[in-house]
Amino acid sequence: MRLSILINTSDPTVNHDYAVLWLDTISRAWTSQDRRGVELPSSGDMREDGHIMSLCACGSEQPLVTLYGVRIDRHGNMTSAQGQATWISHSRPDGVAGYWRLQAVERDGSHSPTPARR
Repeated sequence: MRLSILINTSDPTVNHDYAVLWLDTISRAWTSQDRRGVELPSSGDMREDGHIMSLCACGSEQPLVTLYGVRIDRHGNMTSAQGQATWISHSRPDGVAGYWRLQAVERDGSHSPTPARR
């Protein structure tokens, strides 16, 4: 299953940084669909520790983006739709705090993504 998520700051009208990412729960990988101000490679690996998911560059243990409150059940279904996020920005001395929100769920490659319920 692939999940599309949006990460951005608490007030996107002031800080326009964002990223739209696809998370593949089967291959444990992510890809960047679109981004502005969030400095990421085009793809990487996912690491989970409880309800914290770290998005790292391929082969790295250092998180580039950390998603808090991510809940994927034992069947691979997403049971949470939003939470806090932090990410690295080379234009700022400290990490950036913001939020993630589930945008769409794609159950397999042959169907169109299903928009997340809000």
